[in-house]
Amino acid sequence: MNQIEALQRLETLGTRGFETRDAAALLQVASANAHMILSRLARAGLLTHVSRGHWLLGAAAGFVLAELISAPSPAYISLQSALFHHSMIEQIPAVIYAVTLGRPRRVQTPQATVSFHRMPPELFNGFEVAVDGHSKIATPEKALFDVLYLAPGRSRLFAKLPELEIPRGFRWKELQRCTELVRSPSRRSFLAVTIERLRSKSTLRPRRRSPVQRPLVQRVPARHR
Repeated sequence: MNQIEALQRLETLGTRGFETRDAAALLQVASANAHMILSRLARAGLLTHVSRGHWLLGAAAGFVLAELISAPSPAYISLQSALFHHSMIEQIPAVIYAVTLGRPRRVQTPQATVSFHRMPPELFNGFEVAVDGHSKIATPEKALFDVLYLAPGRSRLFAKLPELEIPRGFRWKELQRCTELVRSPSRRSFLAVTIERLRSKSTLRPRRRSPVQRPLVQRVPARHR
């Protein structure tokens, strides 16, 4: 089987992201042979090797990586990455931050490093879906809430809140709604106090567009599924 025929078959999967075992079943070859074929296609620039056993048709966009790597657990872009996407912070994050229902971990790929942070199921909401359907990103409100929720964590990675620029139309009630879903009384109390403090100190400014290209998104309900 030549590379063109293999690529044409892979395109019939109906999804950009897939695993080596999916390719092996589709191409009717052993996993080792499938890996060899996929590696050749990647070297030719027709595929992207995302992580062990995971591949992407074509070139990988940064935000697409998160959900591909986290599979079968869902994930969405949030925290500093989403705050920057919404022009709420100025500093470009060195890694891609994502929230997942899976285990927290840090994965380095040839394209980017993705830092996964676990959120309980009742708080896995408040994101938007890209028009192409391949990536999800937290709303401005949920991105900020996720940072505040994870701030007391052991890693202390989010303990220091970056300087924020709150956009016009920011919905503070969304943060309050998310806080009501938090099961821990102590965490809920911490969030309520912190959010009120931020709100009292915040100064609304017009949203500025970042020079980086941002994916088109469409709003989806908070309880997505």
